[in-house]
Amino acid sequence: MTLRSMTGFASSQGSLGRHSWSWEIRSVNAKGLDLRLRVPDWLDGLETQLRSQLGKALARGNISLALRVSRAEGGDTALDLNPAVLASIVQALGGIETAAVAVGLKLAPTSAADILSQRGVLEQSSIQDDPAPLVKELTREFVTLVAEFVQMRDAEGAVLAEILTNQLSQVAQLTALAASQAEARKPLVAAALQANLAKVLDNTEGVDPARLAQELAILAVKSDVTEEIDRLGAHVVAAGKLLTKGGAVGRKFDFLMQEFNREANTLCAKAQNSDLTATGLELKAIIDQMREQVQNIE
Repeated sequence: MTLRSMTGFASSQGSLGRHSWSWEIRSVNAKGLDLRLRVPDWLDGLETQLRSQLGKALARGNISLALRVSRAEGGDTALDLNPAVLASIVQALGGIETAAVAVGLKLAPTSAADILSQRGVLEQSSIQDDPAPLVKELTREFVTLVAEFVQMRDAEGAVLAEILTNQLSQVAQLTALAASQAEARKPLVAAALQANLAKVLDNTEGVDPARLAQELAILAVKSDVTEEIDRLGAHVVAAGKLLTKGGAVGRKFDFLMQEFNREANTLCAKAQNSDLTATGLELKAIIDQMREQVQNIE
């Protein structure tokens, strides 16, 4: 498996009968999987299926999906009675007939055709298509769209893997350099401790030898960077394994970068040597660059 980025984009268009549609899906980095879908409500059951497919294909990322569906004008129509308008017309006709009888007028019979010809009695409405075939086709097409989307995230992940591999190589080289510099500074640290000890012994009477030895041991431990360098080396190996493993390793990589940063900070704090401090600062710079890239790993 390869690394997969959390950033990606894909789009497509399609049609079925009088319906046409367009898909657009994009993602950015996130702590978990956040799905934000905009799907027409009248496509019953479609959103549930889309969420299920996305949940199976993706592990992390802020995912935005938009589906726009349009229907061509024309096609089959139906005529529906407007009950309110019909009732008002019938009531009006009844009033007219009553008034005519009162004054002795004889009116011609009113036919149903006469009533239906009145404005507003009949309304034209479109016959709604069964959405089931459309939902089925959209679901089928979405499989291809998700595959293209994942492929783009994989391609972005391959670029990330190359960048991180180069940066990890620099960290390994700087860690090796720090180890050699730490070894080279040992005589200088020992000489400094001896000089400070001589000053203490010359200016202090009645010093407890056991307490003095304890303080010197503490100073020696505080200046020793062996553990930090060893941990940095172990983190390099662990990061290399994550790069090789691939897949959804973003959370593990992010935690590992925190450990890298902690060891680099401690190395700089305990360096007591300009060359070692400079190397530690270079390590911190490369580790910060790695952390920025790691934020995009799924």
